Amino acid sequence: MDKQQSMADMEYGNRKRRTKRDEFLAIMDEVIPWDEWTAAVEPYYPSGKRGRPPRGVETMLRMYLLANWFNLSDEGVEDAIYDSYAFRKFMGVDFLGEAQVPDATTLCKFRKTLNEGGITKLLFDVTKAFLERHGKVMHGGTIVDATIIEAPTSTKNAQKQRDPEMHQVKKGNEWHFGERLHIGVDAGTGYIHSMEVTPANTGEREVVPRLIREDDEVMYGDAGYTGLTKRPEIQTDPHFSRIDYRTNTRNRLHWKTQAPSFNWDRYIEYQKSRVRSKVEYVFLIIKRLFGYRKVRYRGLKKNRTHAFILGTCANLFMLAQSGWRMGCEVA
Repeated sequence: MDKQQSMADMEYGNRKRRTKRDEFLAIMDEVIPWDEWTAAVEPYYPSGKRGRPPRGVETMLRMYLLANWFNLSDEGVEDAIYDSYAFRKFMGVDFLGEAQVPDATTLCKFRKTLNEGGITKLLFDVTKAFLERHGKVMHGGTIVDATIIEAPTSTKNAQKQRDPEMHQVKKGNEWHFGERLHIGVDAGTGYIHSMEVTPANTGEREVVPRLIREDDEVMYGDAGYTGLTKRPEIQTDPHFSRIDYRTNTRNRLHWKTQAPSFNWDRYIEYQKSRVRSKVEYVFLIIKRLFGYRKVRYRGLKKNRTHAFILGTCANLFMLAQSGWRMGCEVA
């Protein structure tokens, strides 16, 4: 978002160092395909023929991203833009001109538009095509994994009940209540190409057919996917039945531990884990960097919208970490 340099920009330009937040927003601003995102949202956005003229699509997208990246409420992100120079620079607002900060109500209506139209899934697909076009995605293999996103267990609310669309599941010796986020990432590059959000009690193996691409020949997964080849939807499908399913088995000892002879079984499992580790980094970005350890909304639909925008931004963040920038074809 190009704009004329203000006095505040010149003042902050003389800083000795930039904050991590400022650097993060700068690199994300450079890698996000704003023109393609704006074109994807515009058909669902109010035309402004009646009533108050709407704010620009790109402006609302930027405000929506700030709220999701930093776990801010509608009122919280509005206040943060007024307080933070890094936020104002990312938004492209200048208090000397007419470009003021959109209010919290405007952001709330924009988020409802994204929820009703499934637009974040569309942005996810647009970004996938963007990565494909620039040669950033390999084919032939997928790594699948799932993680639990916690939901509030308290019944101290108006309905006197927990979210009916969330469920509980036992993992190890602990019970968890919430949803399960399933992802499929490219085995060569680690970019997300498939996502699904289900109740937490949904088995990991049930969602695998929705995470595998048509040209995949091999699939990597942890021990939770053991026995996948025995499922009827895998055995009866011509494509799924030909895939090489490389799942880790549960071994207590590392292959490098001292033993009378070299343990090839442990070594093979170690090599599988080296490939499968790419999916763990994706979860680190979504759950630690973006703070998506707990759901923000009630119901799967709204949380699915939230998950898809975070998955899209995780792909773009990994693209930025690789050194790629808009206008530079060589990383």
